[in-house]
Amino acid sequence: MKTVKDYIRTIVDFPHEGIMFRDVTTLFADPRGFRMAIDQMLHPYAGIDIDKVVGLEARGFILGGAIAHQLSVGFVPIRKKGKLPGTTISQDYKLEYGEAIVEIHDDAIQAGEKILVVDDLLATGGTAEAGIKLIERLGGEIVSCAFIIDLPELGGRQKLEAMGMDVHALCDFEGA
Repeated sequence: MKTVKDYIRTIVDFPHEGIMFRDVTTLFADPRGFRMAIDQMLHPYAGIDIDKVVGLEARGFILGGAIAHQLSVGFVPIRKKGKLPGTTISQDYKLEYGEAIVEIHDDAIQAGEKILVVDDLLATGGTAEAGIKLIERLGGEIVSCAFIIDLPELGGRQKLEAMGMDVHALCDFEGA
């Protein structure tokens, strides 16, 4: 019987030499694999009060939209700088091979709303940390952070847990 991890391919030296890119598009393309991933990502939150799902650009949009639909709650994107049309707030961060800025609409989350943060991959935790800071600046209360893949050697889980976050991942891979 296949696991979620079995649907994920590795692409060597992408986007830079030395990076082992964990490609979830093969998981998304398979209806059984995709359903399995969404169901397993939802499982820890059965009976938990969640008002909105926040997806981190870009694969977090795919997962977050599906999870929000299953939970019958709203979906909020956190996007790269300059991609959202309304008034935004922004947060800069470092990622495993560079720097970036992410933004959220300044009216996307109301104070006190319970938020589930979703993305495909947890590496250094920089993107998730930036997203968490944006959500907290708007007054959102983060219930948990859910990922398909954790890369434990890069320390993202420890970073998020040190921030007081509950973290769930469906599988992990060794290396960067």
